[in-house]
Amino acid sequence: MDKREMLYEGKAKQIYAVEDERYFIMTYKDEATAFDGAKKGIIKNKGIVNNRISCLLFKMLEEQGVETHLVNQIDERNVIVKRLQMLPVEVVVRNVAAGSLSKRLGIEEGKELPVPIVELFLKNDELHDPMINECHARVFGWATKEQLEDIQARGLKINEILTQFFDSIGIILVDFKLEFGIFEGRIVLGDEISPDSCRLWDKVSLEKLDKDRFRRNMGGEAEAYQEVVRRIEKVLG
Repeated sequence: MDKREMLYEGKAKQIYAVEDERYFIMTYKDEATAFDGAKKGIIKNKGIVNNRISCLLFKMLEEQGVETHLVNQIDERNVIVKRLQMLPVEVVVRNVAAGSLSKRLGIEEGKELPVPIVELFLKNDELHDPMINECHARVFGWATKEQLEDIQARGLKINEILTQFFDSIGIILVDFKLEFGIFEGRIVLGDEISPDSCRLWDKVSLEKLDKDRFRRNMGGEAEAYQEVVRRIEKVLG
């Protein structure tokens, strides 16, 4: 499949049309943003690393019965994906207190949660992706009751698979964001799973191996991303 016109450009990816309207080509960029775009920068080879990580993790999830939008990786930056009708509700699964959860509730960062917390957010850049609940989503037509139950259940299933996998490579899956869409009437996992969309800490040192290094001006972002893909490839590559 060849790229045609660019249909959408986001913070980390570009979406291109192809001749078959059931699919897109998704291109990963090196640009990094934080705080709703207030902070911008480049993480060297981030797009290459995130594409590789997402493809490996999506293939693993497919083997565990989780349908994803992945069709085929074309090259280092480009991947063919199913053309989803995206639900504007993001699912965040948290295993350890960090980020906005710690700030909102005054919970010490690093506190392990006895059970995973599932949160919902409206995907809307202009409103800064506000946190919502099921009532909001249903009343305003962002998702149906059945869709909400489905994506939250899938989030927990994906969390179970990923926490076990990351634990096996010496990484704590602190929290992560998922996006879902509809393809031929089915709910399908879309977007990406990478250090951009997950908080990942080394099990021993608790060193951050994700985009928090960029958010917090810690430096070493490219090295952290490379460490994550190195560990994943040792098992799945």
